[in-house]
Amino acid sequence: MELSMNWSSISILVAPIIYFFTIYSLFGWLIENTHSYLTKGVFFKENFLLGPFKPMYGIAPVLLITFITPDTDWKMVLLICFIVPTAVEYFSGLILDTYFHKKWWDYSREKWNFQGHICLKFSFSWLLLSLVCVYVIHPVVEKSCQLLVQPLVFTWPFLLFYFIVETLWAVRRHIVQKETIETLG
Repeated sequence: MELSMNWSSISILVAPIIYFFTIYSLFGWLIENTHSYLTKGVFFKENFLLGPFKPMYGIAPVLLITFITPDTDWKMVLLICFIVPTAVEYFSGLILDTYFHKKWWDYSREKWNFQGHICLKFSFSWLLLSLVCVYVIHPVVEKSCQLLVQPLVFTWPFLLFYFIVETLWAVRRHIVQKETIETLG
């Protein structure tokens, strides 16, 4: 049996992933900025990317919907909803801090934090948010994806290209900022 992947098969597999990532990254940007507004009175919180997307919030739900199926035991669902977003937050914070010497969040003053990148309080928040995402929000997002299948087959390469360029631009911008700070400091 020959396994052949043509553009249409690739699109059917990749388009929903790109769509979910885009939608959840946008939701994450809205959540972060709303939280910033409610706690600090400022809506536009500094972001790694220039556009209105928070990739951590795109990556975690894509992983969650990949690992959680209708047959997944509820105890395993709770564990996955606790571990996945916490791990994404930890590794994101570690990478950003290591390569750009900047913390976009810092839980150092929170109880039961680990290296300031994660803390128990927010891990429980991510658990609850993940449950809402998987069981309340995602069915609606998935339905919208099914309704938009044809446009997504056409647009997913452009979205992917946007995120690649946006990420490369952000990396370059933050490296220059880091070098400028190191030069002045």
